[in-house]
Amino acid sequence: MFKLTSLNLNGIRSATSKGLEDWLAKHEPDCICVQEVKAQAPDVAGKFEALAGLKGHFHFAEKKGYSGAGIYTALEPSDVLVGFDGGEFDSEGRYVELRFDTPKTKYSIISSYFPSGSSGEERQAAKFRFLNLMYPHLMALKSQREFILCGDINIAHQNIDLKNWRSNQKNSGFTPEERAWMTQFLTVGGIVDVYRQLHPEATETAYTWWSNRGQAYANNVGWRLDYHLATPALAAGARRASVYKDQKFSDHAPLTIEYDFKV
Repeated sequence: MFKLTSLNLNGIRSATSKGLEDWLAKHEPDCICVQEVKAQAPDVAGKFEALAGLKGHFHFAEKKGYSGAGIYTALEPSDVLVGFDGGEFDSEGRYVELRFDTPKTKYSIISSYFPSGSSGEERQAAKFRFLNLMYPHLMALKSQREFILCGDINIAHQNIDLKNWRSNQKNSGFTPEERAWMTQFLTVGGIVDVYRQLHPEATETAYTWWSNRGQAYANNVGWRLDYHLATPALAAGARRASVYKDQKFSDHAPLTIEYDFKV
Protein backbone atom coordinates (compact mmCIF):
# COMPACT_ATOMS: atom_id res chain seq x y z
CA MET A 1 0.00 0.00 0.00
CA PHE A 2 1.07 3.56 -0.72
CA LYS A 3 -0.25 6.09 1.81
CA LEU A 4 -0.37 9.63 0.48
CA THR A 5 -1.44 12.76 2.37
CA SER A 6 -2.07 16.32 1.23
CA LEU A 7 -2.17 19.30 3.59
CA ASN A 8 -2.12 23.07 3.22
CA LEU A 9 0.08 24.06 6.17
CA ASN A 10 -0.81 27.77 6.34
CA GLY A 11 2.82 28.16 7.39
CA ILE A 12 5.25 25.34 8.15
CA ARG A 13 6.37 26.92 11.40
CA SER A 14 2.79 27.25 12.58
CA ALA A 15 1.77 23.72 11.58
CA THR A 16 4.77 22.07 13.21
CA SER A 17 4.21 24.06 16.40
CA LYS A 18 0.76 22.44 16.54
CA GLY A 19 2.05 18.88 16.47
CA LEU A 20 2.31 18.02 12.78
CA GLU A 21 5.56 16.06 13.13
CA ASP A 22 4.16 13.87 15.91
CA TRP A 23 1.08 13.22 13.77
CA LEU A 24 3.27 12.16 10.84
CA ALA A 25 5.26 9.82 13.07
CA LYS A 26 2.05 8.23 14.32
CA HIS A 27 0.17 7.94 11.01
CA GLU A 28 3.20 7.09 8.90
CA PRO A 29 2.29 8.28 5.40
CA ASP A 30 4.78 7.27 2.73
CA CYS A 31 4.54 10.78 1.38
CA ILE A 32 2.91 14.08 2.34
CA CYS A 33 2.38 16.87 -0.15
CA VAL A 34 2.28 20.27 1.53
CA GLN A 35 1.22 23.69 0.33
CA GLU A 36 1.47 27.25 1.61
CA VAL A 37 4.81 26.58 3.28
CA LYS A 38 5.29 30.34 3.84
CA ALA A 39 9.05 30.02 4.15
CA GLN A 40 12.24 30.24 2.12
CA ALA A 41 15.22 27.88 1.87
CA PRO A 42 17.17 29.45 4.79
CA ASP A 43 14.09 29.10 7.04
CA VAL A 44 13.68 25.41 6.20
CA ALA A 45 17.39 24.49 6.34
CA GLY A 46 18.10 22.22 9.28
CA LYS A 47 14.85 22.56 11.21
CA PHE A 48 12.33 21.57 8.53
CA GLU A 49 14.44 19.76 5.92
CA ALA A 50 12.97 16.51 7.25
CA LEU A 51 9.93 15.71 9.36
CA ALA A 52 9.38 12.36 11.10
CA GLY A 53 12.06 10.77 8.96
CA LEU A 54 10.62 12.08 5.69
CA LYS A 55 12.91 14.17 3.49
CA GLY A 56 11.52 17.41 2.09
CA HIS A 57 11.69 18.72 -1.49
CA PHE A 58 10.45 22.28 -2.03
CA HIS A 59 9.47 25.02 -4.42
CA PHE A 60 9.78 28.31 -2.56
CA ALA A 61 8.21 31.62 -3.51
CA GLU A 62 10.46 34.59 -4.15
CA LYS A 63 8.32 36.70 -1.83
CA LYS A 64 9.06 36.07 1.83
CA GLY A 65 6.36 34.40 3.92
CA TYR A 66 4.25 33.60 0.88
CA SER A 67 2.95 30.48 -0.88
CA GLY A 68 5.41 27.62 -1.41
CA ALA A 69 4.88 23.91 -2.06
CA GLY A 70 6.72 20.81 -0.95
CA ILE A 71 6.76 17.03 -0.71
CA TYR A 72 8.08 15.03 2.22
CA THR A 73 8.82 11.38 1.52
CA ALA A 74 10.87 8.43 2.72
CA LEU A 75 11.28 7.35 -0.90
CA GLU A 76 14.19 8.41 -3.09
CA PRO A 77 12.93 10.01 -6.32
CA SER A 78 14.65 9.44 -9.62
CA ASP A 79 14.16 13.13 -10.42
CA VAL A 80 12.84 16.32 -8.82
CA LEU A 81 11.16 19.02 -10.93
CA VAL A 82 10.48 22.45 -9.49
CA GLY A 83 8.08 24.83 -11.24
CA PHE A 84 6.01 24.35 -14.38
CA ASP A 85 5.53 27.61 -16.29
CA GLY A 86 8.96 29.23 -16.20
CA GLY A 87 7.53 32.62 -15.29
CA GLU A 88 4.77 34.26 -13.28
CA PHE A 89 3.72 31.30 -11.16
CA ASP A 90 7.12 29.71 -10.75
CA SER A 91 8.12 32.89 -8.91
CA GLU A 92 5.26 32.18 -6.49
CA GLY A 93 6.43 28.64 -5.60
CA ARG A 94 3.40 26.60 -6.64
CA TYR A 95 4.63 23.29 -8.09
CA VAL A 96 7.02 20.50 -7.16
CA GLU A 97 7.03 17.08 -8.85
CA LEU A 98 8.86 13.96 -7.72
CA ARG A 99 9.42 11.28 -10.33
CA PHE A 100 9.80 7.60 -9.52
CA ASP A 101 10.86 5.91 -12.73
CA THR A 102 11.92 2.34 -13.46
CA PRO A 103 12.44 0.63 -16.81
CA LYS A 104 8.81 -0.53 -16.62
CA THR A 105 6.96 2.34 -14.91
CA LYS A 106 6.88 6.12 -14.81
CA TYR A 107 5.14 7.64 -11.79
CA SER A 108 4.98 11.24 -10.58
CA ILE A 109 3.76 12.65 -7.28
CA ILE A 110 2.99 16.37 -7.53
CA SER A 111 2.27 18.96 -4.87
CA SER A 112 0.66 22.12 -6.21
CA TYR A 113 -0.85 25.18 -4.60
CA PHE A 114 -3.41 26.78 -6.91
CA PRO A 115 -3.89 30.53 -6.43
CA SER A 116 -6.79 32.00 -4.51
CA GLY A 117 -8.74 34.79 -6.10
CA SER A 118 -10.58 35.85 -2.97
CA SER A 119 -8.58 39.04 -2.42
CA GLY A 120 -9.95 40.76 -5.53
CA GLU A 121 -10.26 40.92 -9.30
CA GLU A 122 -6.52 41.09 -9.92
CA ARG A 123 -5.82 37.82 -8.13
CA GLN A 124 -8.87 36.18 -9.65
CA ALA A 125 -7.51 37.07 -13.10
CA ALA A 126 -4.17 35.54 -12.06
CA LYS A 127 -6.00 32.42 -10.95
CA PHE A 128 -7.57 32.06 -14.40
CA ARG A 129 -4.15 32.52 -16.02
CA PHE A 130 -2.81 29.76 -13.78
CA LEU A 131 -5.63 27.40 -14.71
CA ASN A 132 -5.09 28.11 -18.40
CA LEU A 133 -1.43 27.16 -18.04
CA MET A 134 -1.88 24.19 -15.74
CA TYR A 135 -4.38 22.36 -17.94
CA PRO A 136 -2.10 21.84 -20.99
CA HIS A 137 0.87 21.16 -18.72
CA LEU A 138 -0.93 18.29 -17.01
CA MET A 139 -2.36 16.98 -20.26
CA ALA A 140 1.14 16.81 -21.71
CA LEU A 141 2.34 15.07 -18.56
CA LYS A 142 -0.52 12.56 -18.76
CA SER A 143 0.57 11.60 -22.27
CA GLN A 144 3.99 10.62 -20.88
CA ARG A 145 3.46 9.18 -17.40
CA GLU A 146 1.09 8.31 -14.58
CA PHE A 147 0.69 10.91 -11.85
CA ILE A 148 -1.15 11.92 -8.71
CA LEU A 149 -1.44 15.65 -8.12
CA CYS A 150 -2.17 16.57 -4.50
CA GLY A 151 -2.96 20.09 -3.56
CA ASP A 152 -5.02 22.96 -2.38
CA ILE A 153 -6.86 23.52 -5.66
CA ASN A 154 -8.92 26.42 -4.26
CA ILE A 155 -11.98 25.23 -6.20
CA ALA A 156 -15.08 23.55 -4.80
CA HIS A 157 -16.35 21.62 -7.79
CA GLN A 158 -19.92 20.68 -6.91
CA ASN A 159 -22.70 21.90 -4.65
CA ILE A 160 -21.91 19.08 -2.22
CA ASP A 161 -18.36 20.41 -1.86
CA LEU A 162 -19.29 23.36 0.36
CA LYS A 163 -21.86 24.11 3.01
CA ASN A 164 -23.30 27.39 1.73
CA TRP A 165 -23.20 26.83 -2.03
CA ARG A 166 -26.19 29.02 -2.86
CA SER A 167 -24.65 32.19 -1.42
CA ASN A 168 -21.17 31.52 -2.86
CA GLN A 169 -21.90 31.19 -6.56
CA LYS A 170 -20.28 34.54 -7.36
CA ASN A 171 -17.36 34.08 -4.98
CA SER A 172 -13.86 32.92 -5.88
CA GLY A 173 -13.53 29.18 -5.53
CA PHE A 174 -17.08 28.48 -6.67
CA THR A 175 -17.58 30.62 -9.75
CA PRO A 176 -19.13 28.96 -12.82
CA GLU A 177 -15.86 29.45 -14.73
CA GLU A 178 -13.72 27.68 -12.12
CA ARG A 179 -16.19 24.83 -11.76
CA ALA A 180 -16.32 24.47 -15.56
CA TRP A 181 -12.52 24.23 -15.64
CA MET A 182 -12.64 21.39 -13.12
CA THR A 183 -15.40 19.63 -15.05
CA GLN A 184 -13.36 19.84 -18.24
CA PHE A 185 -10.24 18.63 -16.46
CA LEU A 186 -12.06 15.56 -15.15
CA THR A 187 -14.29 14.69 -18.11
CA VAL A 188 -12.43 15.83 -21.23
CA GLY A 189 -8.99 15.60 -19.64
CA GLY A 190 -9.68 12.16 -18.20
CA ILE A 191 -8.30 12.90 -14.74
CA VAL A 192 -9.92 11.32 -11.67
CA ASP A 193 -11.02 13.14 -8.51
CA VAL A 194 -9.95 10.27 -6.28
CA TYR A 195 -11.85 11.25 -3.17
CA ARG A 196 -15.08 11.52 -5.13
CA GLN A 197 -14.40 8.16 -6.75
CA LEU A 198 -14.43 6.63 -3.28
CA HIS A 199 -17.08 8.87 -1.70
CA PRO A 200 -19.33 10.18 -4.49
CA GLU A 201 -22.04 11.56 -2.21
CA ALA A 202 -20.14 12.69 0.91
CA THR A 203 -20.94 16.22 2.03
CA GLU A 204 -19.98 17.51 5.47
CA THR A 205 -17.38 14.78 6.04
CA ALA A 206 -15.63 15.84 2.80
CA TYR A 207 -14.77 19.42 3.81
CA THR A 208 -11.06 20.22 4.14
CA TRP A 209 -11.06 24.01 4.75
CA TRP A 210 -12.90 26.35 7.09
CA SER A 211 -12.86 30.12 7.25
CA ASN A 212 -11.38 31.70 10.36
CA ARG A 213 -14.39 33.98 10.49
CA GLY A 214 -17.19 33.37 12.94
CA GLN A 215 -17.65 29.80 14.11
CA ALA A 216 -17.08 28.13 10.73
CA TYR A 217 -14.94 25.29 12.08
CA ALA A 218 -17.08 24.65 15.14
CA ASN A 219 -20.22 24.56 12.98
CA ASN A 220 -18.51 22.69 10.11
CA VAL A 221 -19.30 25.41 7.59
CA GLY A 222 -16.59 24.21 5.27
CA TRP A 223 -15.37 23.76 1.72
CA ARG A 224 -13.68 20.85 -0.04
CA LEU A 225 -10.66 22.57 -1.56
CA ASP A 226 -7.98 19.87 -1.22
CA TYR A 227 -7.75 17.08 -3.76
CA HIS A 228 -5.94 14.02 -5.08
CA LEU A 229 -6.22 14.27 -8.87
CA ALA A 230 -4.85 11.19 -10.61
CA THR A 231 -4.49 9.46 -13.93
CA PRO A 232 -7.00 6.59 -14.20
CA ALA A 233 -4.49 3.77 -13.75
CA LEU A 234 -3.30 5.12 -10.40
CA ALA A 235 -6.78 6.22 -9.30
CA ALA A 236 -7.97 2.64 -9.81
CA GLY A 237 -5.70 1.59 -6.95
CA ALA A 238 -7.33 3.91 -4.40
CA ARG A 239 -8.81 1.95 -1.51
CA ARG A 240 -9.45 4.28 1.45
CA ALA A 241 -9.77 8.04 1.93
CA SER A 242 -10.01 10.05 5.12
CA VAL A 243 -10.05 13.67 6.22
CA TYR A 244 -8.40 14.01 9.63
CA LYS A 245 -10.18 16.46 11.94
CA ASP A 246 -9.29 15.26 15.44
CA GLN A 247 -6.39 17.71 15.62
CA LYS A 248 -6.05 21.07 13.88
CA PHE A 249 -2.72 21.98 12.26
CA SER A 250 -3.98 24.84 10.05
CA ASP A 251 -7.21 26.12 8.54
CA HIS A 252 -7.09 23.01 6.31
CA ALA A 253 -7.33 19.34 7.31
CA PRO A 254 -5.07 16.54 6.05
CA LEU A 255 -6.57 14.45 3.25
CA THR A 256 -5.08 10.94 3.14
CA ILE A 257 -5.72 8.29 0.51
CA GLU A 258 -4.28 4.78 0.51
CA TYR A 259 -3.47 3.22 -2.85
CA ASP A 260 -2.99 -0.44 -3.63
CA PHE A 261 0.36 -0.11 -5.36
CA LYS A 262 3.97 0.55 -4.47
CA VAL A 263 6.09 3.41 -5.80
